[in-house]
Amino acid sequence: MAVVEVIKYNGGPDVFAWKYPSEELGTWTQLIVNESQEAVLFKGGQALDVFGAGRHTLSTANIPILNKIINLPFGGRSPFKAEVWYVNKIHSLDIKWGTSTPIQLKDPKYNIFIPLRSFGQFGIQIGDSKQFLTKLVGTLPSLDKNDILKFFRGVYLTKVKDSISSYLINKGVSVLEINAYLVELSEHLKERIMPTMDEYGINLLNFFVKDINVPEDDPAVIKLKEALAKRAEMDIVGFNYVQERSFDTLEGAATNPGSAQSGMMGAGIGLGMGFGVGGAMGNQVGGLAQNLNVQDTRRCPNCNLEMGATARFCQSCGFDVHKTTAEVETIDMTECSKCGAAYSKKSKFCPECGDSYNPCASCGADLAVGATACPKCGKSAPKPCPKCGTKIENENVKFCTECGESLLKKCGECGTQIVGDPKFCNECGNKL
Repeated sequence: MAVVEVIKYNGGPDVFAWKYPSEELGTWTQLIVNESQEAVLFKGGQALDVFGAGRHTLSTANIPILNKIINLPFGGRSPFKAEVWYVNKIHSLDIKWGTSTPIQLKDPKYNIFIPLRSFGQFGIQIGDSKQFLTKLVGTLPSLDKNDILKFFRGVYLTKVKDSISSYLINKGVSVLEINAYLVELSEHLKERIMPTMDEYGINLLNFFVKDINVPEDDPAVIKLKEALAKRAEMDIVGFNYVQERSFDTLEGAATNPGSAQSGMMGAGIGLGMGFGVGGAMGNQVGGLAQNLNVQDTRRCPNCNLEMGATARFCQSCGFDVHKTTAEVETIDMTECSKCGAAYSKKSKFCPECGDSYNPCASCGADLAVGATACPKCGKSAPKPCPKCGTKIENENVKFCTECGESLLKKCGECGTQIVGDPKFCNECGNKL
């Protein structure tokens, strides 16, 4: 019976576990283990001894457990049957993974189902040789990168699909924007897959998601990208979908066949629809359909709205423009807190700068944004509730009458409630 004299590794570079082909061993056999490797001796399916890098002689000093099992007379070259497994413990960082078929996910931003594919790579190292061989390798003659991918495909595909879906839903991110979160997603997947690898004696060094993409020929993807391109074009030009439809209506009215007057009427109606958002301009253009003669205009002295030169009453506020100068001067006016222009207290916005009218509850003067008191009468300005925005007229109120939120100041550093209007917190000294 032949007895092996020297045992050494003859497997490939991508092999994680390799079994020495012969089981006929003998005492004083030389076992050679390379760097970044471990050799495990098996007898009867049981893992006995683990040998590190170097040259080892199979003797009672090296395999005491085997000596107890088969009671070998180590005084001579005694043959026995045993298995020798080599385990590579190098850092393998180029194991590639990917989704073989697209994953159907609902885009939370656009509410459509989009097929999604993902791929990347991960790195592993065999941490526990005995656990790796007994739990994963079994009776296989060897185990390489392809076997690792095959064994753990179900694990990483399930985790990838679940993690990407969670990110889309919880963060409200579109499928087309998910690539901005690849770093967070990779770390999250590593934490979720690592416990499964640990059960088989494998250390998961890293897990990278390199790209998440969608099939370019999918009908849903094509429609979504066309819509986004159209919206980008509108943003660049400076109009929205409603305005574009109004322009289409206007163009259709202008090309409407018929008599000259009906064409002019159609154009007037089209213009009225096109400027419908503008309110007053829409009304004036609508009036153009009733009166084709261009009229001079003037502004109402009460609300500053543009009106016909021959009209007596303003169509917005009903003011009689035939009043005398003395009567006009008695109109209740105020000054804009932003630009100083005078306008009627009946207006909602300044006719010069467009600033909204924020009247004082006491005298009606226009209050600037953030003002704490009226510059005319000195009355304290209503304070908005920090939670619901309700304006509180009474400055002594401690709680909001709508939502019950406390209106007392709190220190941003320690949270202490502030009484009065100090500049520093009396507890921690933080500047308020």
